Amino acid sequence: MSAGSERRAAAAPRAVPAPRASRVELRLSCRHLLDRDPLTKSDPSVLLLLRSQNQWVQVDRTEVVRSSLHPVFSKVFTLDYYFEEVQKLRFEVYDTRGPSDLGYQDDDFLGGMECTLGQIVAQKKVTRALLLRFGRNAGKSTITVTAEDISGNNGYVELSFRARKLDDKDLFSKSDPFLELYRVNDDGSEQLVYRTEVVKDNLSPVWEPFKVSLNTLCSCEETRPLKCLVWDHDSRGKHDFIGEFSTTFEEMQKAFGEDQAQWDCVNAKYRQKKRNYKNSGVVILADLKSYRVHSFLDYIMGGCQIHFTVAIDFTASNGDPRNSCSLHYINPFQPNEYLQALVAVGEICQDYDRCGPCPPPPHHWPCSQDYDSDKRFSALGFGARIPPKYEVSHDFAINFNPEDDECEGIQGVVEAYRNCLPRVQLYGPTNVAPVISKVARMAAAEESTGEASVAILHPAGPD
Repeated sequence: MSAGSERRAAAAPRAVPAPRASRVELRLSCRHLLDRDPLTKSDPSVLLLLRSQNQWVQVDRTEVVRSSLHPVFSKVFTLDYYFEEVQKLRFEVYDTRGPSDLGYQDDDFLGGMECTLGQIVAQKKVTRALLLRFGRNAGKSTITVTAEDISGNNGYVELSFRARKLDDKDLFSKSDPFLELYRVNDDGSEQLVYRTEVVKDNLSPVWEPFKVSLNTLCSCEETRPLKCLVWDHDSRGKHDFIGEFSTTFEEMQKAFGEDQAQWDCVNAKYRQKKRNYKNSGVVILADLKSYRVHSFLDYIMGGCQIHFTVAIDFTASNGDPRNSCSLHYINPFQPNEYLQALVAVGEICQDYDRCGPCPPPPHHWPCSQDYDSDKRFSALGFGARIPPKYEVSHDFAINFNPEDDECEGIQGVVEAYRNCLPRVQLYGPTNVAPVISKVARMAAAEESTGEASVAILHPAGPD
């Protein structure tokens, strides 16, 4: 295989599991921070805290931006967003004394801001004044938080850059280059996507690979303009500009596939002043990997079928089934909470077939609207003493047929549950691991035949 074909293969999208919750990315920047350093400017970082059980819990922290009162942070905070919950956030800005991962107790507090995640998501961009202790304003300091919903995007990419023959900006040593990647928005503004690490004393640096979502990189628009800037790092924050180039993600993919993914790093001032100026170095896209994130709907529309397994909790903590307070109480007038859970979940998987009778394989592709096409559900129990020896079991068929634990449809599961309940003694402890292991073995066995698609375990219960 040629190098070009290897690159084309590497650039092909790879499938990864779909996220289970809505995801939001938060990007931060500050303006007019207080200067706590006598000789240089502050070295700010931002601490993110989440209100949980009446106390603030640290979630994450940005990188430290050295010697800057107007920092734009590269670090992205990724959070689960729940519309129905009030998720209180607190952002605290510190003048960092040491590495950001060593804690913040010895750092100088530059101000904080509180809001909810819902407020940020609703406004997309929130700018608030930073407050010191006891509610005093931190001068003119502000913090801006920008939210992007990434739950609907279709993947992410992994990029790796290197450079060759960059301009030397230092007198007694070589440049200390780092690269910034920006996305150009519809209004012409530029959003920082990623900032690489600094490679010390090197005119041909190799930067570490990094991953970004397609939404963050280009708003899922492959033709959206992107801009890359290369700088010579300065410890006082006065970085020297080396050069830049513009591209698109579409162009990146095409050039990488053709083994031509390199761009002249151009300094416009030098181009105007120097007659024979060509570039200030070359930036090379060393690697590009695309990952497609498939949604549940993608799997269903693609013909995926699901094996549905029910696991019922028969531990004594549910209460005596003869007592009306028990979750297993058999009420002649209405189903108990276990039966409600069984029917609510099972009927969705059983009755989603809307396309009528289908011919048998190979003439019929698995129905994309039928989650569990054979309508036979494995029904297991755990945490009970079962006949005939009344020994505790955490993995038994509720139809008492160890050779075939499947029931005909959700009604078959309901009938097996009703017949099983009077014959077992609720006991304990709550140990669902054997049931999970059994389903995992089933999935592994089907995977080895090449027929597996998805296996779902649903521990039936009121929760």
